[in-house]
Formats: sequence, structure tokens, C-alpha cells
Amino acid sequence: MNTLNTGARISGCWTVTGCSGGGEGSLDRLLTSVSSGLSPRKRTTSQCKSEPPLLRTSKRTIYTAGRPPWYNEHGTQSKEAFVIGLCGGSASGKTTVARKIIEALDVPWVVLLSMDSFYKVLTPEQQVTAASNDYNFDHPDAFDFGLLAHILRKLKLGKSVKIPVYDFTTHGRQKDWKTVYGASVIIFEGIMAFADKELLQLLDMKIFVETDSDIRLVRRLQRDITERGRDIDGVIKQYNKFVKPAFEQYIEPTMRLADIVVPRGGGNMVAIDLIVQHVHSQLEERKLRWDMAALASAHQAQPLPQTLSVLESTPQVRGMHTIIRNKETSRDEFIFYSKRLMRLLIERALSFLPSESHIVQTPQGEDYEGRAFHGKRITGVSILRAGETMEPALRAVCKDVRIGKILIQTNQDTGEPELHYLRLPKDIGEDHVILMDCTVSTGAAAMMAVRVLLDHDVQEDKILLVSLLMAEMGVHSVAYAFPQVQIITTAVDKKVNDLFHIIPGIGNFGDRYFGTDAPPEWSDEEMDEPSY
Repeated sequence: MNTLNTGARISGCWTVTGCSGGGEGSLDRLLTSVSSGLSPRKRTTSQCKSEPPLLRTSKRTIYTAGRPPWYNEHGTQSKEAFVIGLCGGSASGKTTVARKIIEALDVPWVVLLSMDSFYKVLTPEQQVTAASNDYNFDHPDAFDFGLLAHILRKLKLGKSVKIPVYDFTTHGRQKDWKTVYGASVIIFEGIMAFADKELLQLLDMKIFVETDSDIRLVRRLQRDITERGRDIDGVIKQYNKFVKPAFEQYIEPTMRLADIVVPRGGGNMVAIDLIVQHVHSQLEERKLRWDMAALASAHQAQPLPQTLSVLESTPQVRGMHTIIRNKETSRDEFIFYSKRLMRLLIERALSFLPSESHIVQTPQGEDYEGRAFHGKRITGVSILRAGETMEPALRAVCKDVRIGKILIQTNQDTGEPELHYLRLPKDIGEDHVILMDCTVSTGAAAMMAVRVLLDHDVQEDKILLVSLLMAEMGVHSVAYAFPQVQIITTAVDKKVNDLFHIIPGIGNFGDRYFGTDAPPEWSDEEMDEPSY
């Protein structure tokens, strides 16, 4: 038998024993915890671990570590999330192991997906059976594997998904499902995590948590009594009738499928360190490297795309550009004339929305054949911070428009855009979306924002990118990656310098608009105005 330090390779998997420490203790000692008032273990549907926060308020959490690009220069998905499957008996400590892995990984954009969210909705007859502890929740038929595989596949592909929230009191799903998006690592845990062939194909790493059956019984007693309002006799009855036989028949045999077996759960830090080391190496191998210089030169001397619409350069438009581009212009004048241009820009963008013939009757009793918007809704999405300045212009012409926000910042070490925060309205996939940013130089941030919208099921031909000023490079980059996105701007400058500043440009729009001082070696798209 081959050995690995503190672990032994058994049936194709590593059993990592680690150090014994204080151990789990005797059954007698653990039984007292059922009624000792200890805080119950929280059941998890899904969550994103994104620490440490840069800013946390009642509405926003903005993270210091952003999500790097998960797509290539074509705008298509180029890397999948790394999926870890955690299997083990009921109350074996799977969630604890998952949390320990998340803490040790110390990377943002990690999603914890619990199989508990995917119990089937019980019929009235089954609910009666469940109330008397005669329904088998530990059988494969109790889970909606079809929905689970569909959601996990979408999440692995970088798509936005909605996770059901299961209510163990009513044995049904709550009305509001939880939206999860942006996983670099997915930890999927459940008693039947290895029971479905389709699910197994989605797992990049399989871990089995092995815990003594007496300890699992005590933990289940504590959980079901304190969290689910059940009596001790009912819990023991259900354990002996369903839980123990199901473990022996369906769960324990899948241990042979695991890559790593972790005895004693969350206390086995040797195993967790081994797992984390492997995940880090896999993430490093999957990391994309963006060559901004290559992106800048890829479309030189190419004609501007047909999807670009530039506001007619009338004397008024030209005059307003003269004012806002002038470095001597006061902040008040800069804001005033920027707002005028934004209003014209938004009005121009609305002309690209679909419309249909619509007949109304005038006060004189005559019919008038006009036009009306042909779509479900219009939603505006601003790229923070400068993109927010365009929201009032959109609200002024679109009554009750919904607004979303995306924060994208440039990584100063890699030069890559990184996603730090997003808040999008529900069911945005059904909408026509006006994506707003004040300046676009390389187009990298705009590309990331468009990719986020596509991941939330917004159709590419329903996205309009609007910007006060763009560089030719940014126009080409967006149009090349997303040829169906309509691009609308008030002006296009030809050059981008070695620091990717638009030339002649407008300066740092966010700093000039909000009156903040630009950092050293400012960029049109620095941290405070992430329009990269």
C-alpha cells in the first residue's frame, strides 16, 4: 500500500488522517450537547465567500480582491469554475469542512452550494407522512437531481443561477429563490453528492467526509431538535428507519469514488491543507493572461464597425466637447455641459430600441398612428463610478426605468479588469439594457460588463453600450467580441497612449465631475472611475 505522509491510498483515494488532537470525545459527553444550549449549526443553501471587504454597508459589499476575466478576447467563456464535491453521511461535518476549505483558500468568489436546497417539494399526502417521521429524506428519490445538475452546470459555466430555498418546516420551497453568480470555485456538499452520474461528471475534485456513526447521530439530534423543531423520539425513529440504512446502502459505497477521504471532518487540518494546495494549483493553471498591448494593436487600421453610432458633430455638440475637454473648465461648467451631452446621448440611444406601430385617438376624436416601445422593459446598468453620472439623464427620459450597477477596477499589477461588485434587477434577462460608462479606452471593462449581462441571460442584441467618449481601440474590442451590441457615443478619439489613456481625451471624468483629486499617473479608467 502506498503512503502519503499522514495518509494512505485506499481504493484509488487518499485517506488523510492528520493529527488526532483532542479527538471528538465520547458519545456520553457529546449527548449533553443536545440540550446544552449550544448555538445550532446553520444550514446553508448557498453563499459567496468574499473577504476581506473594502466597503460594507447595508446595501453594498465591495471587495478588495476582484474576479479576473473568465472569458477571452472573443468575449466567450474560456475557463470553467473549479467544482469540489463533498459527500458524507448526514451530520458528518460536510458544511464545516466546506467552510474550513473556504477560509483556507482565502480567495474571493467562492460559492458554497448545499444539496439541502434541492429536496423535492412534497405533496400534501407526503407532508402528512413527513410530519409523522415516516418520509424518507435520505433516499435518492427525495432529491431533484435534474434541477441540481442543471444549476450546477450553469454555475460551472459562469452563468447566473437561481437557487431554491427549502423550508424544512413546511417541506416546500420558499417563494423567493437566491441568485448566485460569479464563482471561481464551487463547493457542492450533500449526502448524495456522488449518487448521480451526471453530477459526478461536473466534479473536478471529490471529497468524502468520514465520521463515526455515533457522532453523526448526536449531531443530527442537536440539529433536528434545535433547528427543525422535532422531538427526540421522532429523530431517533427516522434515523433508525431511514438515515442509517440509506447511509449503508447509498452513501458509504460512494466512498470509493472519492479522490480524498477526510476522517473526523473539520478538525482534520492536514487534509484541508492538502485540498487547498491542490485547488490553488488548479486555479493557477486555469488563470488567463490578458495581453493589453496585443489587444491595442489587434484592430489597427480597421474600419469602424457598423454597430457604432456617433452623435452628429453639430456646432452645439462640438462646442460642448470643446468646453468639457478644456483643462481650464471649472467643475460647475464641466458638470453642466456633460449633463447636456448625456441627455442627447441617451435620447439617441433610445432610437435604437425596437418599436411598433401604435394608434391613439387625439382629443379631437381623430386617430393618430405613432410608435411605441416593443419590448418588456428597459433597464439601465452603470459601470461605477463615472457611469452613475448618466443615470439622471436616463431617468429623465425613461419613466420608472430600473437601474443596476457594476464595479470593475483595474488590477495595478496585471493591468487586467476585475469584477468587484454587481447589483442587477431581477429578471434582467427579459429586458433591453442600456449599459452606461462615460469613457471607454481599451474596452476591457465594457467587455467584462457585457459578459456579466450575457451571463445573466440578457440577449446580446438587446444591449446598448453608451459612452460620452470612446477610443477607436475600445470600439473595436467591444464590437469584435460582441458584434450584436449596439455602440452609441458622442465622439471617437483615434489614439490610446502607452498607459491606455485616450488621446486627446477628456481627462479623468470621475475626478473632474465629482471634484476629487486624481491619483498619481491618473488614468481615464482608474480605481474611482473603472471604465477600462
